[in-house]
Amino acid sequence: MQLESLKKIGPKTVGVLNKLNIFCVEDLLTYYPYRYNFIQVKNINDATDEVCYIHATVLSDVKVQYIKRNFNRLNFIAASNDINFKVTIFNRAFLKPHLTVNKEVLLVGKYNRLKNTFVANDIKFNSFIDRIEAIYHLTDGIKMASLTSYIKDALSKKIIVFDYIPNDINEKYHFISKTDAIKYIHEPNSIQEIKQAKLKLIYEELFVYMFKINYLKLINKRCTGLKKNFDYARIQEFLSQLPFLLTNDQISTIKDILKDMEEIKRMNRLVLGDVGSGKTIVAVAAILANFLSGYQSTFMAPTEILAKQHYESITNYFKDFDMKITLLTGSTTKKQKEKIYGQILAGEIDLVIGTHALLNEKLEFANLGLVITDEQHRFGVNQRSLLQNKGNDGEADVLYLSATPIPRTYALTIYGDLDISQIKTKPNMRKEIITKIKTENEITDVLNHMLTELKNGHQIFVVSPLIENNEELDLNSVNDLKMKFDTAFGGKVSIEIMHGKLKQKEKDALMLSFLQKEIQILISTTVIEVGIDIPNATMMIIFNAERFGLATLHQLRGRVGRNDLQSYCYLISNTNDNARLKVMEESTDGFYISEKDFEQRGQGDLFGVKQSGDMTFKLADMKQDMKILMQANKDASYFVESGLYKSNSLYEKIVEEINFLD
Repeated sequence: MQLESLKKIGPKTVGVLNKLNIFCVEDLLTYYPYRYNFIQVKNINDATDEVCYIHATVLSDVKVQYIKRNFNRLNFIAASNDINFKVTIFNRAFLKPHLTVNKEVLLVGKYNRLKNTFVANDIKFNSFIDRIEAIYHLTDGIKMASLTSYIKDALSKKIIVFDYIPNDINEKYHFISKTDAIKYIHEPNSIQEIKQAKLKLIYEELFVYMFKINYLKLINKRCTGLKKNFDYARIQEFLSQLPFLLTNDQISTIKDILKDMEEIKRMNRLVLGDVGSGKTIVAVAAILANFLSGYQSTFMAPTEILAKQHYESITNYFKDFDMKITLLTGSTTKKQKEKIYGQILAGEIDLVIGTHALLNEKLEFANLGLVITDEQHRFGVNQRSLLQNKGNDGEADVLYLSATPIPRTYALTIYGDLDISQIKTKPNMRKEIITKIKTENEITDVLNHMLTELKNGHQIFVVSPLIENNEELDLNSVNDLKMKFDTAFGGKVSIEIMHGKLKQKEKDALMLSFLQKEIQILISTTVIEVGIDIPNATMMIIFNAERFGLATLHQLRGRVGRNDLQSYCYLISNTNDNARLKVMEESTDGFYISEKDFEQRGQGDLFGVKQSGDMTFKLADMKQDMKILMQANKDASYFVESGLYKSNSLYEKIVEEINFLD
């Protein structure tokens, strides 16, 4: 159903909703709240120093004080239960016209009985009774009240929503209906209704995902591949001439890959390697074996600058081979692309390295034998097989690389359609990164160490959780930190900032300047979490470290220590309880850290970065909902193996989609 069918939704509002990935009424109904306000209206005599809701009446005219740019304070006198008190709220000057004398309001905030003052963080003008209020993520151009009214209107339409959980499983677990779950999630009358709705909807998301994984596993069992014939001695000779020694894990992983490639069954392997563990050389060995067998290879990276770095390093590895290598990215001109397409189809290119540009339907291979994707977690289930369809009837071997170390049992579940190799040990030439926790009061120590590293000609990463200052959050922003560091170093150090709102070309340009040592300190949000190697960067400083998950902190720390220089990581935190962060001080083992992250269920995404493609769930959290995930996997596995999915029309469509891709 079209969004325009709802009240007060026109073309402009549709455009705003599209920004939230809401394109139809069904999307609107599955745009779930991320939290709830449990509104219990209190008598002011019962108010404590915690946040509470007070039904009050405005007694005086409102006064607004403009303290500084973008910061104002609004004051008025209110009454509740015959008690008059002063109300203060910040940055709400726009409320003044609505706060007229005798107006009834619901004040949200803290009451100081001693001073007889109420500091509000919100003022509501609607219902004054106890209720549960759903809170949604918003974007520019839409208010909470508007979004809530659109959803309320959509719920009244009694739209048919498809339930992807098979009937027998719904009965087995006594799940509520999908219709009730949608209503309860948006308009709950109790905590119990929220729990019932979430359990139903989370299980459904995970069941569908695990169905796809188990169906892909079924397909892979049947898939024949391209048996490769190569000279082991030439590969061994190549590896022995490398300017470094391979670790035992690298050697073991290469053996796994070469064994896969020799078999008639198609390789479908995931290499889980900690940051800086040397996954690229494993991929290089696979490319060499494929080349010696007479087949073409393709290597897809998530960003253009990472693709370029792979192109340069891999070209250097194969400088003594007659291997034709090309780069294909979004910035490759149309004329160049057409030429490259022709060369690939004619079999004149042995290896093409690139970004998502490799998925272009115009790109066809003469005899594609190997597909490699870097940072595998950035590609969803439905993207995994697009490249291998480019030639040889989808028989190309597939190798996925991921710098996200996760517990093996967990990996076997969410990547159940893949064979898994792990690289835990790091190259011998690399030194352990020294990690220290510091408070902002100890920042002088950090500044002195920064100065030492800069004098030695090294570079520094600084990470902040925010782009701009937020009055409600006592956090450091990248803009704020740049001002502080400019002042600290007297403007004599080259400092730049980078964040997610910049265009990809702007981010790539900044990273290139950093790589070329034109920038000494790069202050960024977590967009640098997965990126190119900066061998000269020896220090990572993470402000408000308590705001990040351990996996994210580990990924960020992995941006330094990419060489034989001693590197350092400072975790700046003002919280008293840093037990969680101490895990980072005691270990640089990503697999150990991921286990701890999993146990603690702390903030942040287990995978470090937000998943994309089919790994994005609207409600499910693959860490917090692990038990549900495991059960959904068992149920989905039986659903696939028993063939029950064949008589379910909803799953027929999913299968058609997967078969089209695979």
